[in-house]
Amino acid sequence: MAINFPPPRRDPRSDPWHQLDAMARAAFPVAATVLGLLALAVPLGLPEQAALAPAFLFASVYFWSLFRPAAMTPALVFALGLFADLLGGGPLGLDVLLLLLLCALTRRWRRKLARWSFLLVWLVFSGFAAAGAALSFALTALFSLTLLPPAPALVEAGLAIGFYPLLAVLFTRAHRSLAADAEI
Repeated sequence: MAINFPPPRRDPRSDPWHQLDAMARAAFPVAATVLGLLALAVPLGLPEQAALAPAFLFASVYFWSLFRPAAMTPALVFALGLFADLLGGGPLGLDVLLLLLLCALTRRWRRKLARWSFLLVWLVFSGFAAAGAALSFALTALFSLTLLPPAPALVEAGLAIGFYPLLAVLFTRAHRSLAADAEI
């Protein structure tokens, strides 16, 4: 009488399709941010479209640094900032600096922020967006050695603050979908 042993089970993580799926999930936050920036770079005729790209970028880095920090590492934030600087035509390194500061502050406060209500998370983002727009305004004025009108910085901060709830809803759905599908 022969004993029939079941065939050895393969580890599903060693499956190439599973690995590709895991890489795609990890790349989603950065890929979605890059695609959003490219879409906003196309002349769509939207009012204040030039200010939407930094608002989208700031909100995206904040959200993903807060809720999926492994997918929004400082190295990737640096690359996103450099890409935005090259795409936007502003002072090279300005977006890199602002986004790295945002990423560092968000990661530092992450444990507290992730437990707070949406309203408080949005309020903190509003403070970060206002400070980021003010720092961007000050550094741009310093680089150009001229006094610039503050209206563009105010519009940029206002768009980022107002745009965040919509992006947070979309990103939250994507984040939950990524997490739910990964458990299957």
